[in-house]
Amino acid sequence: MAHFTDQVLDVVRKIPRGKTMSYTQVARLAGNAKASRKVGEIMSKNTDRSMPCHRVIYSNGRVGEYNRLQGEKADLLRREGVIIQNNHIIT
Repeated sequence: MAHFTDQVLDVVRKIPRGKTMSYTQVARLAGNAKASRKVGEIMSKNTDRSMPCHRVIYSNGRVGEYNRLQGEKADLLRREGVIIQNNHIIT
């Protein structure tokens, strides 16, 4: 699973500022479309603040949490120009 973790981190590292990608999209691009939960697990264990894991959201547009810090993920996304309403991305 280390290879998949590396692939996930590579995909997330490339998400541009002000853009988001769902856990499912990340899983698909990392090589396993059925591993969105694993992507969530990888993101929840990330402590590297330079890794833009705050840009990974739920498929339904819900922002969720960032390293277990409620509200910080939404704040980071807003600073990048992402519009959020009721903890959901507005497209």
